[in-house]
Amino acid sequence: MLVQRLFAAALLAACVGLALMAWPYQAPFSYEPVGPRAYPLLMLGLLAIALLYMLWRPTPLVHSEDEPPLDRHTLAKVGACTLLLLVFAGLFEPLGFILSSALIGIPMARLYGGKWLPSAVIVGAMSVLLYILFDRIMDVPLPLGVLSVLEN
Repeated sequence: MLVQRLFAAALLAACVGLALMAWPYQAPFSYEPVGPRAYPLLMLGLLAIALLYMLWRPTPLVHSEDEPPLDRHTLAKVGACTLLLLVFAGLFEPLGFILSSALIGIPMARLYGGKWLPSAVIVGAMSVLLYILFDRIMDVPLPLGVLSVLEN
């Protein structure tokens, strides 16, 4: 219980620090009427409310039998997942959204028990469809990277 509360307190301190960093942010132009700082402040506020609950709740969290134990295997999966997300962040601009999503999504699916062929097909389709959804339908520009030669 003490470890959970210490973790909540540390994350709450990080939320406060990030909110202080986000508060003065002003963009020279904005697509939405509330400005660019509303979304991070809203997310940090919701996270802070949940962390305050974790700090002062009367009983400890009880783990059920369905939850995986926090052993070496589970921690290795979490570490591999974090590493894959860092690689995704590094490849996002040079390779573009579609290729970086596919290259990271397939090992991520395999990490959590997916078979090779279904993982490749689903992740490939999701990468293309999410690109179309964000870039074409929602007008959120995503980089094409090396696939930019296919554009128009």
